[in-house]
Amino acid sequence: MELRVVYTDGACSGNPGPGGWAWAIAPRGEPQGSGGEPSTTNQRMELLAVLNALRELGAQPGPIEVVSDSQYVVKCFNEVWWEGWLRRGWRNSQRQPIANRDLWEPLIALVRERGDVTFRWVRGHTGEPMNELVDALAVAAIQRVR
Repeated sequence: MELRVVYTDGACSGNPGPGGWAWAIAPRGEPQGSGGEPSTTNQRMELLAVLNALRELGAQPGPIEVVSDSQYVVKCFNEVWWEGWLRRGWRNSQRQPIANRDLWEPLIALVRERGDVTFRWVRGHTGEPMNELVDALAVAAIQRVR
């Protein structure tokens, strides 16, 4: 099976404020998806970008690499933060409730169920074409929810 590479991004105008999320498949940027919420946070939009991409691509076989400029998302999986959260009953290492649990739970479940999703971090706003595309789509989504 060929590896599918999906770029994701979230954006927020104010934090909290109106926000947008987007995803697109490399190398051409198609297919893609985006959406937004009138009052949200940047981290929620980053999570929704990945969650919606995996939901859309979920029925298709083959490994998926998620490329994100969100260390929040990438480190959760690459450093397996989520395992500690589950052991501690959805609490972080300081015993505080995990923020955005309503999005983390289904995202972690999807990644675990598939078993073939990997994550790679890319620095944002450096001219990387696919990262710039999903950033532009996320920002455009903010305008639609204002």
